[in-house]
Amino acid sequence: MKILFTAHGTDWNAQMDERLGRAEYLVVYDEESDKLEAFANDTSSMEHGAGLQTAQKIAELGANVIITGNGAGGKVADLIKKTNIKTYIGAKNMTLKEAYEKYTNGELTLQ
Repeated sequence: MKILFTAHGTDWNAQMDERLGRAEYLVVYDEESDKLEAFANDTSSMEHGAGLQTAQKIAELGANVIITGNGAGGKVADLIKKTNIKTYIGAKNMTLKEAYEKYTNGELTLQ
């Protein structure tokens, strides 16, 4: 399973980014290969459509699960649900490692 984190950095010690559409990085953890890979999310200069572009990128990365702070809004949440990607929210003020532990312990909220 591939788990995608919204993050301010590129490794397990990076802080979670509460935003989805405008997250600095999308970090994918492949549980099967135990590999962590980070991708810059270049949406900072976009006035509109950042969430939709990010959702498309998440789908292209093959994520099965998204872990983030606040979750997706409106159209983006609907789009993600149609792809059967599960979004877990509530990963605020913690590192990716801490967020992953909360997820595996069932302590995050399914959006």
